[in-house]
Amino acid sequence: MKNMKWISILLLLVSYQLCAEDKFKMVVAQDGSGDFETIQEAINASKAFPPQRVVIFIKNGVYKEKVKVHSWNNKLSLIGESVENTIITYDDYFDKIDLGRNSTFYSQTLMVQGDDFIGENFTVKNTAGRVGQAVTVAVEADRCVFKNCKFMGDQDTLYAAGQNDRQYYLNCYIEGTTDFIFGAATAVFDSCTINSKSNSFITAASTPKGKPYGYVFRNCKITADEGVDEVYLGRPWRDYAKTVFINCELGAHILPVGWDNWSSPEKEKTTFYAEYGNTGKGAAASKRVGWSHQLSAKEAKKYTLENIFAPVVSQDIPLKDWVK
Repeated sequence: MKNMKWISILLLLVSYQLCAEDKFKMVVAQDGSGDFETIQEAINASKAFPPQRVVIFIKNGVYKEKVKVHSWNNKLSLIGESVENTIITYDDYFDKIDLGRNSTFYSQTLMVQGDDFIGENFTVKNTAGRVGQAVTVAVEADRCVFKNCKFMGDQDTLYAAGQNDRQYYLNCYIEGTTDFIFGAATAVFDSCTINSKSNSFITAASTPKGKPYGYVFRNCKITADEGVDEVYLGRPWRDYAKTVFINCELGAHILPVGWDNWSSPEKEKTTFYAEYGNTGKGAAASKRVGWSHQLSAKEAKKYTLENIFAPVVSQDIPLKDWVK
């Protein structure tokens, strides 16, 4: 019995030692030179609800895998070696998933559900092609930041979701065909390139009623593939959609009317679509639909990160600690 007692104590001490050796920095490399050969293996090995940030460095390579950052994987960073050569790719889409009317929300290549996520220097693709809804990146978490990333797909490329979630995209490239930035999050796109691959709609916000901000594009370039010449800035997926473009360069492919009501005139009374200081051949402010808005200089000044990302709960993490 004494031996069993000492064995139990020894096992307990070993367990404590293993916990103490939790890795907070890991490397993923397909050639075996890192800690793991796939991104998901590294995420799965990460400590749940860690006391400090977990950083996973991803070496160049094409990683064909569906990657999921679970809700317990908060404070997680995925850092690619280079945006051009660190590529996460998959090819799921609505009909391939075949799980009923909500199949869109299973089709993503990268899913982020852990708060305080940071993504830098990598490309995510959904290579399904023009086969309907096929999400590239789905973000369903708060205080998430993407820097210098590329999201490449067709319909429904970026699902920026979560009724109380705040997301920041800096120097990113996002391309797609229809509604390729959609969802309920409060999201800021700073100095991003937003590229349309077909004549359709860029945004389909579903901002919850009562939220002061939805999607905000600041200092972005709104571009299009050759031959694309009839694109709307957005249409409302839900009644209270909010989308604003400030100091953006709008290409000639943007239609003079700018916005669409998704065949629902009633939504014109509840949506908030606005612009300020835009330039380019697509910035025809005088020809916009009558139910959209042109902000005054005073109104535009309210669109600061401090205002847009105001705390949603008491004792929230300060803005300076997550938008860096």
